[in-house]
Amino acid sequence: MATVNASQIPTLTQLYRSGQLKPAPAGRFPIPTSLGPKTVPTPSQSLNDRMALYRGDITKLSVDAIVNAANTALQGGGGVDGAIHRAAGPRLLDACLALNGCPTGDAKITHAYELPCKHVIHTVGPIYSPLRHDTCEDLLVSAYKKSLETAVLNGCETVAFSCLSTGVYGYPSQDAAAAALSAIRKFMEMDTEEKIKRVIIVTFVSKDVDAYNEALPLSFPPVLDASRLPSMLNV
Repeated sequence: MATVNASQIPTLTQLYRSGQLKPAPAGRFPIPTSLGPKTVPTPSQSLNDRMALYRGDITKLSVDAIVNAANTALQGGGGVDGAIHRAAGPRLLDACLALNGCPTGDAKITHAYELPCKHVIHTVGPIYSPLRHDTCEDLLVSAYKKSLETAVLNGCETVAFSCLSTGVYGYPSQDAAAAALSAIRKFMEMDTEEKIKRVIIVTFVSKDVDAYNEALPLSFPPVLDASRLPSMLNV
């Protein structure tokens, strides 16, 4: 499979215009998170132009940084973590071992070696427990925030996120998507200099695809063109 550049991945603006992403039904609200929003926020053309959605293999993306769903030891594993390490080659593991691990909710960065991206940001999401939902959400939000902060500190303008904690760590995809998007939106709203030019959400399995298709219009609603409103609403 050929590599995919950031410019080839449709932004939310483009997805809304093509009808591939639909506005949220009237009366729907985001899943509550500590960061909000509690209601559907005001549509922002600027934010929608900087957000993108891609279903596919994150290891094929030619971007400044991909975000790996790592474990605290940074020693590789299964799922996306294992795929990234296999594609990057053995030097990635050597670089990770030199970092002496990573706490849950934090992020560290390495070169990407044989991957088409420039860097890999390794972040650790929480192992989900419904008895510790608020704590898990705080740690998941922190993982996204720290990853974006790390990207800015290292001059990475295009960042692609895997779906953190929704695999073997068991975080429900809908709740994880809501927390992730609340963290990303908050960061992008504060990034007034637009140091991050593009954030790409990368999904693969159906449950994550469905969760983001539902959550994105609630966190990043479309700027509706009145002339196209009936077709966008599919009425």
